[in-house]
Amino acid sequence: MKVINMKKMSLFMLAVALHSGVYARQPASVLWYSQPAKDWHEALPVGNGRLGAMVFGGYAGETIQLNEESLWAGCKTEANADAASHLPEIQQLLLNGDIDRALELSEKYLGSDPMRIRSYQSFGELKIDFFDESAPKVKHYRRELDLETGVASVTYELGDTRYTRELFASAPDNAIVLRMTAEGTDKLTFRLSYVREQDATAFPASENELEIKGQIVDLPARESSESGLHMKFAGRLRGVNKGGRLTTVNNAFFVENADEVLFFLTAATDYNFEKLDYDRSIDPSSVCATILNKLDERNYAGIKDRHVREHSALMNRMSFTLGTDDQSSVPVDERLQRVKDGATDLSLIALYFQYGRYLLLNSSRAPGKLPANLQGIWCKDMHAAWSSDFHTNINIQMNYWPAEVCNLSETVIPFSRLIEGLRVPGRVTAKKTYNSVGWAVNHLTDPFGRTAISDGVGWGTFPIASSWLVLHQWDHYLFTGDAAYLRDEAYPCMKEAAEFILGYLVKDKNGYLVTAPSNSPENAYLFNGKQFNFTYAATIDVEIITELFRACIQAEKILKQDDAFRKQLENTLKKLPPVRISQRYNTIQEWIEDYEEAEPGHRHISHLFGLHPGTMITPATPVLFEGAKKTLERRLSNGGGHTGWSRAWVINFYARLLDGKNAGEHMQALLAKSTLNNLFDTHPPFQIDGNFGGTAGIAEMLLQSHNGELHLLPALPPDWQSGKITGLCARGGWVVDLQWENGTLVAAHVFSKNGGKCKIRYKEQTKTVSIKAGEKYAHLTR
Repeated sequence: MKVINMKKMSLFMLAVALHSGVYARQPASVLWYSQPAKDWHEALPVGNGRLGAMVFGGYAGETIQLNEESLWAGCKTEANADAASHLPEIQQLLLNGDIDRALELSEKYLGSDPMRIRSYQSFGELKIDFFDESAPKVKHYRRELDLETGVASVTYELGDTRYTRELFASAPDNAIVLRMTAEGTDKLTFRLSYVREQDATAFPASENELEIKGQIVDLPARESSESGLHMKFAGRLRGVNKGGRLTTVNNAFFVENADEVLFFLTAATDYNFEKLDYDRSIDPSSVCATILNKLDERNYAGIKDRHVREHSALMNRMSFTLGTDDQSSVPVDERLQRVKDGATDLSLIALYFQYGRYLLLNSSRAPGKLPANLQGIWCKDMHAAWSSDFHTNINIQMNYWPAEVCNLSETVIPFSRLIEGLRVPGRVTAKKTYNSVGWAVNHLTDPFGRTAISDGVGWGTFPIASSWLVLHQWDHYLFTGDAAYLRDEAYPCMKEAAEFILGYLVKDKNGYLVTAPSNSPENAYLFNGKQFNFTYAATIDVEIITELFRACIQAEKILKQDDAFRKQLENTLKKLPPVRISQRYNTIQEWIEDYEEAEPGHRHISHLFGLHPGTMITPATPVLFEGAKKTLERRLSNGGGHTGWSRAWVINFYARLLDGKNAGEHMQALLAKSTLNNLFDTHPPFQIDGNFGGTAGIAEMLLQSHNGELHLLPALPPDWQSGKITGLCARGGWVVDLQWENGTLVAAHVFSKNGGKCKIRYKEQTKTVSIKAGEKYAHLTR
């Protein structure tokens, strides 16, 4: 593969080369610590998309907290407000500026029943007890998570015996695997028990197997779904020992004087994704037994090798090194503290990037079926913050910002399938509540297909969410070029979302077609001395609709299914209100009127959707581009960006503004102010979208492809003087490798999956080249 030294060129050179996807072991691939986790927020996560575990790494006693992706409280409900006949009056009141009366009627007629959903829940914990007395002193302790292999391990010495535990969640074998060994004079003697706060029990199924059975008991709760006996769940835990003795007793295993012990765990519920409901024809105990019975439990080496090969093949699609000062010999918590104290650790940023990819891979993939929720799949609670739900007013969308560009396109499939599944209940919401066709979902959903307004009419009324969700399906097509996916899965969802909008729009006093009711997520404005969420035509609505209609128009040109529909969208686009500049602050106006902001430093910055993740605010729209800069400055000067995910969004905004200095500074702030010792993002509390948004922001600084060209190093931070990244993906089916020194690009490699013309930009220089699918080699010069 030929590499061109770009520093010696008066313009720039590119090597367009075969992208093999095979790399040497990455330096930024291990999180390690010199002591056990003090609490859950220091434990280390493993997962296979369906099963998750948090490993604490104790030596007197160990805790391994468990999750199964579909274990949710609650049940399927028909919650939609029957408001269609009242909607025209509410809309007219909003258009007339009578917000008080519009809100009064909305509270009366738009409120769902029930208004709230129930929570995603922990599957329980494995507790391993080694000693009754106080913890002994150990030597050479190390706890680590290898992102490349997906294996969490703990090693330490006690006396002259070395103890090792390693745990991973295997996708090929659909199970969590734990291996414990003792090398030296002493042996393994311990009790391993299963515990859960509520609704489950464990008991011996045989001498070497525990069976777990449970059913969620939902008690009466304010504004929540009905109480009762709901989702059933089960698990099986099998133990295999070498040397000594292993037996089951009560809810536990007792192991005595063993050299090695293996445990194989799987779990299941009676949830049926196709029905978006639990299904009593599913026996979770039988599902678990079938999974474990397929395992060759005596061939640990084969099971681990199969897992590592599959996992590392996905992780190693990318490599990333940043800077020349490798700090990997220092424990991660110490490195993070140094950053909090003001130090810069570029290799920690590279590690954070790969960790984001790792978390997405292990919370959104087969054998799992559901997308990543607010906590991925890792949740310790019975009543989690925000129910650990699928929040659709930015959070689940942010979860998938890194998926395509970071070469994990498969992780989008569970998300896309949920979007597709929501169309059926979403049609009821569209018709019954909003008097429209197509489908709609509001500001959250759950595995039971919730699409009704939730949590409150004021900020829960967000029917534009379906239009935002389907843009991820369009992006999946843009990155992959999969025409069958566009035809069969993406476009049907997109078209129905657009049909909902067409039926929902009403004409305002200026002749524009507007959404009503509307809100700018979770934010409020001041009007006549009062504070309101409710409005019509919030700026984010206009921006999302513009993106959706443009995407549908492009899709129609590709698929050639309904030319009349395409023309209708084109005509409607001309009748949307413009995105306006505030006359008071020269910022992007957040609402249809230039209202004063109730909270100028609000965490949501929704009116910049058009900058990111949207595409309508670019340097080609200079007035809006400058307005976006001022918007961000004003938001931040008033305390915005204070939550982890909001800070991550700010990184992406500055990357799109081609401002590497500010993007880099906010990446530093994300680590210093919103990152826990295990590198989980904190809102607070823990919320995984900040991890994914931060990872996407790093990619956005290095490569952008949203405006029809490959823009190389568009927002490189000044202190990222040297680095190399391989495997970044771009819209159009391109895979890009970059290397830079002294802040200047020195080599670039572009591989084409689908073939076609590629416009490449570096700073102010551009070049267009035609590359065949799978092309191995070409180079460009002035």
